[in-house]
Amino acid sequence: MNDYSKAPPERSLGDLITELKHEATGFFTTRIEMFRSEFQETMRGWKSLLPLAVIAVVLLATAYALFTLAVVSLVVVAFWGNPYHWFFAFLIVGSVWAVSGALVAFFAKVTFRNRALFPRKSLGVLQADRLWLQMETKGHL
Repeated sequence: MNDYSKAPPERSLGDLITELKHEATGFFTTRIEMFRSEFQETMRGWKSLLPLAVIAVVLLATAYALFTLAVVSLVVVAFWGNPYHWFFAFLIVGSVWAVSGALVAFFAKVTFRNRALFPRKSLGVLQADRLWLQMETKGHL
């Protein structure tokens, strides 16, 4: 006897569709759970860093205000004979801070643009799955 006489039993179209539906459901459930787990891990990291970030911002804002007043006081001395010495001091220091802030904002924007907001692993897997699914459907049509 040859192996051709033992053909697998034929299944109905309904059985095939049901099996395909269960496989697709399991497939997408796994991917969604992976994305959710990675996202929750990212959020836990942010939640633990948030109080430290707030404290750092308050301390740095206080230091910034004191440092700015000290720099303004130094510039005032340079214009001491002028009746607008305070005006010129605040104008000069404010301009320096504005230019510095614009440069830092530009670099922050460039850095932020290069970082992903969503979990990279999960999105990479989902994109690979989409490409695989497209190749599979094109191969069977």
